[in-house]
Amino acid sequence: MPRRPSPKTSPSFPRYDRKGVRLPPVNTEPVERHARPSNSPYFNRELSWLAFNRRVLDLAHNDNVPLLERVKFLAIVCSNLDEFFEIRVAGLIQQVDNGITKAGIDGLGPREQLRRIHSVVASLVDDKYRAWNQQLMPALAKEGIVFKSADELSKPELVWVKQYFEEQVFPVLTPLGLDQAHPFPQLGNKTLNVIVSLDDPATPEIERQAALLPVPRILPRLVRIEIAGQSKHTYIFLSEIIKLCAGAFFPGYVINGAHAFRVTRNSDLYIDEEEADNLLQTIEAELRNRRRGAAVRLEIEDGVSSEIFTTLCDHLELSHEYVFRLHGPLNLLRLMSLTEIDRPDLKYPPFTPAECALLPPGKSPFETIRSRDVLLHHPYDSFTPVVDFVEHAARDPQVFALKQTLYRTSGDSPIVRALIEASRNGKQVTALVELKARFDEANNIQWARQLEEAGVHVVYGLLGHKTHCKCSLIVRREEGKLRRYAHLGTGNYNPKTAKLYTDLSMFTSRPEITEDVANIFNTLTGFSREPRFEKLLVAPFTLHSRMIELIDREAENARAGKPARIIAKMNSLVDKATIDHLYLASQAGVEIDLIIRGICSLVPGVQGLSENIRVRSIVGRFLEHVRAFYFLNIGGEPEIFAGSADWMPRNFFRRIEATFPIVDPTARAWVESELFPMELQDNDMATELHANGAYTPVKREAAEPTFSVQNYFIAAAQQRTRNQQSQLDGLK
Repeated sequence: MPRRPSPKTSPSFPRYDRKGVRLPPVNTEPVERHARPSNSPYFNRELSWLAFNRRVLDLAHNDNVPLLERVKFLAIVCSNLDEFFEIRVAGLIQQVDNGITKAGIDGLGPREQLRRIHSVVASLVDDKYRAWNQQLMPALAKEGIVFKSADELSKPELVWVKQYFEEQVFPVLTPLGLDQAHPFPQLGNKTLNVIVSLDDPATPEIERQAALLPVPRILPRLVRIEIAGQSKHTYIFLSEIIKLCAGAFFPGYVINGAHAFRVTRNSDLYIDEEEADNLLQTIEAELRNRRRGAAVRLEIEDGVSSEIFTTLCDHLELSHEYVFRLHGPLNLLRLMSLTEIDRPDLKYPPFTPAECALLPPGKSPFETIRSRDVLLHHPYDSFTPVVDFVEHAARDPQVFALKQTLYRTSGDSPIVRALIEASRNGKQVTALVELKARFDEANNIQWARQLEEAGVHVVYGLLGHKTHCKCSLIVRREEGKLRRYAHLGTGNYNPKTAKLYTDLSMFTSRPEITEDVANIFNTLTGFSREPRFEKLLVAPFTLHSRMIELIDREAENARAGKPARIIAKMNSLVDKATIDHLYLASQAGVEIDLIIRGICSLVPGVQGLSENIRVRSIVGRFLEHVRAFYFLNIGGEPEIFAGSADWMPRNFFRRIEATFPIVDPTARAWVESELFPMELQDNDMATELHANGAYTPVKREAAEPTFSVQNYFIAAAQQRTRNQQSQLDGLK
């Protein structure tokens, strides 16, 4: 629901006439001060991200979403907030500690951002536990999935829990006293801990003592109580078991209270690549330091005494505004395991991605790709052709070389296995492994070592830049000549997330594109100060400037009285220069639709600034991850692109990104007639961003049917599968 607007103000937004001449400011609609400063034409990045997390939480409240899926969305909110504090809040705290006062594009300095973040997060946390306590937990109980606290256990359950504690928990926990003889221990990042308040009956005059029970990660945080003949799924959190049985660790003492808590620490890596002799070893060392970073958040169960509270804050050197007293169990991310319960009636209907008729499983893809480009839309189209592309190359005797970028991949990656197999088959294999992919650093170090041991040339890209592009290149000898085949995508080479994220994949053998892909790899593995690219838009070299040119061209067409249109779909829009040029295009008369899942710093719908810009977000069953861009280009063919980059400074200037043109007629027709139109038609999971920072559901007339773009593409994929099966049956 839209929040109550603040009193009307007169912010000084930049306005321009059709020739680009700046005009005096005008009054605009009311805005909320917590959404953006009243005189700023930009939303704050951090508050916009929190608004995205609010939209995820809304799905946990949504009765139209299957129950176990609602639990999953609640768990995702918790995971998102963890990362937000580990990286974003940690960075702002460091800025304040270092005396940095410089404001961002929205006009907010670090200290003011932290103040507003605290207010929004406090509300978000309250709503998160309200969803769990008042909606999800009662609804689960009605479905036979019951959660109990220690004082709610029946006698048989109590016996089972105490036995579980004695056999599984007590042997692996070590109590740590807190006094002058026992220094406060180093608590790991996001680990579960229980702090216990104790009294010694022999010395009642001595003030209460305290002890810690750090809980090893190896113990499951959610325990199912398994009693013979019980049909229900009955669960208890591990913290409840430990608090119930804490007295076993302190014989002779009286337990006055026990409370679970966890500490979130600064988890950003600090690496001077130019000073690092060995980047892999340097990152490994930093990963060991991550668990000991400065505390940025304390979560503790409500009801803890003021003495215990003060003790924790003092030892963690943490201000009280970074402490959250929780009205429920810690770390609701652990609820994600509930999705493994075999209750299909409480989940989204099962969905099998459609196999691509042009690239059937088990058959070599090269003949098809040689004759035409193939565009896939995951997860609606199977990810199998992407894996097959690399696997066939590994075994094809005509393939001489494989080159592959790896940013994030699965733990049992078939792509990595295929690269290892190709190397062992005598092919030249190069893998660009991004060691700095946040929270996947350890996995990528493991892959890098395995690949190197198999003889793969492993490189880590350019100094100061993350390799974020999604590229695969195969060199094959055909009729005495070498031919290149490429795969380019918007998502990672991860078969698991490819079932959950919406992404685009393109296979091509067009020389003008594969030559550019080869130049990307040469730039990353060798040296090139000014590489040349003919068709691909590559960051940090050409992507930003070309996107600005394309936006400006639409503005010029609008000023000349011609139709002008921009549609852009991405995860985040933050770059100030890009936003400013979109504002100019809007003022020139360009119709602009932005489909932005997460962060959006652009303010839409402001008279004289952005009245021709509409922003919507789609949050649903699948994580919308496609980055695709459409420019009408009156006087020529519309230009359509897809790629790995959002419109953020880090993507434009601090990462290696590849955005590719979609030129195949069939693929272009699909993007123009289905991808963008269907996205803009969604009135189910789509929300609209307003100038006051509020997101509200897309308006739907009373008689208008509900339309979900994700359900539409699922149905379309299933229909393709049925059509293919009918064709096969007809050949029998």
